Amino acid sequence: MRKKVSQGRGRPYGSYHKLADYKSLNYLALISMRYEIDWNDFFNSLVEAWGHRASTCENLTIECRRKTRDNAIFLITEGCKVVAQFPISKHILEETNPFKDFTPTKALRRKKAKNIKVKNSRIGDLKSGMKRINLKARVIEIPEPRTVITRLGGSAKVTNASIKDETGIIQLPLWNQQIHIVAVGDTIKVENASVVTFRGERQLRVGRGGQFRVIEKCANS
Repeated sequence: MRKKVSQGRGRPYGSYHKLADYKSLNYLALISMRYEIDWNDFFNSLVEAWGHRASTCENLTIECRRKTRDNAIFLITEGCKVVAQFPISKHILEETNPFKDFTPTKALRRKKAKNIKVKNSRIGDLKSGMKRINLKARVIEIPEPRTVITRLGGSAKVTNASIKDETGIIQLPLWNQQIHIVAVGDTIKVENASVVTFRGERQLRVGRGGQFRVIEKCANS
């Protein structure tokens, strides 16, 4: 039976022999939070890469660069950007659920609390007036953009794309360069949006405090 690391001098509890193992899991949790990935999903993708050399998790690519008797070295990238490269002990990779008894450091708990966002919503549950909406959906239609006159007298291109999840469909207005970011069939993640009704249709509007990004490109786009 593994001993728990004592809490003395700030060392946290956990079911790990070495502080290095604890730091590894703390680092994995930090990356997961930064890219809004479930800790266990991220770990399972590491294990998959360990067995098959490479895997993906959301928009991250995971490559097992080298294996030794005691550990494996992983390279994490996002597109062409290197996110991290680090070793993970073999006995952690062999764990079924290494985060089960994991207690994050105080700094990580504070960071997690600071970055907590509204739980992912479902389109079918959205009502006009709701704010801070986060959800994932697939783009099913992007009509031809039209030119409109803005309140400041200028002009802009706009189209109301339709996005869908398993519970319903809603419009997502796209302006100017946003129109060229997505394609029909892409899966997107919308963050900190609000729900309004415009001409009898529900719309999910992304203002200055919100954003959306493509997390899975359509294979035919």
